[in-house]
Amino acid sequence: MQQTSRIKYSRDENPKFLIEYISYLRSVKMCAERTIEGYFQDIRVFLRYLICNDLDNSSIDNIDISEFDVQQLDDVTVKDIRDFLSYLMEYHNNSKSARARKIVSLRGLYTFLNRENYISNNPLKEIDRMPVNKVEPVFLSLSESKRLLDAADGARDYCIVTLFLNCGMRLSELVGINKNDINYEDCSVHLLGKGNKRRTIYLNNACLEALDSYLTERGENPPEEPYALFLSSRNKRISKRRVQQIIEDTLKKAGLDGKGLSTHKLRHTAATLMYQYGDADALILKEILGHVSVATTQIYTHVGEAQKRSAIDNSPLANIKKTENTDENDK
Repeated sequence: MQQTSRIKYSRDENPKFLIEYISYLRSVKMCAERTIEGYFQDIRVFLRYLICNDLDNSSIDNIDISEFDVQQLDDVTVKDIRDFLSYLMEYHNNSKSARARKIVSLRGLYTFLNRENYISNNPLKEIDRMPVNKVEPVFLSLSESKRLLDAADGARDYCIVTLFLNCGMRLSELVGINKNDINYEDCSVHLLGKGNKRRTIYLNNACLEALDSYLTERGENPPEEPYALFLSSRNKRISKRRVQQIIEDTLKKAGLDGKGLSTHKLRHTAATLMYQYGDADALILKEILGHVSVATTQIYTHVGEAQKRSAIDNSPLANIKKTENTDENDK
């Protein structure tokens, strides 16, 4: 299912080089629209900051950047970048992770402009990558996951929760599934992930049974929506927002609301359960989750107390006892 942008990248309101960079991110790098929007907003703030002279008395939100000269970026110094980061912290209350993301956004822009020979300077080379405190992912325990499944209303909602908890798919991937993406011969489903990259993941018995129950109850697709797997009450492809509402309502019914859980946290849950109980290492999870780098996957490979106890209890030396010394000299 094609993602649509919430931001208008108007050629009248943005400089040519920025529109070209957005096009590059979309067509060459094949970044997700949400990622592109984040980069765009970060760069726009930076360009407005460079234009603005009186930070104390001016709001930069409405500054026009349409006539921004790309050559101004050639004059930016390392000190300018550091001042910008200080400004973000003081005036925008940006966290360390928010400032780190802006460094990534600007580093990508400068790399693009250097390669396209727009400018020759790159002050980001002198800016170290900002360390960000790791945050443990929020996820449901095994017993809580079972409670969530029991709380799901109807075959469709139960199937949605089942796929989230067993497959670790993204919200956009679940919404975009078509009926012909499911291969019953090898028990798999083809997903369209970030950057329009396709991957295949396998379906266990719980997923297959949930799909069978839902499709039996639902019947044939209506002519106006011939392909979609999950349909709304109006026989349209179900929307992302409707799926989020289903998960929110089901969490509340299961008594699991108020814990910061979401559809993406169910992805965390699936990954954690596969790691803790499914004998899946980081490389296997990387393929299942559709990550580009195994470093991204490693946030899910946190271990619980039971795993740490089990690892020690199951050491091959766990039951070894000191042998008695039978040396003749000791007799």
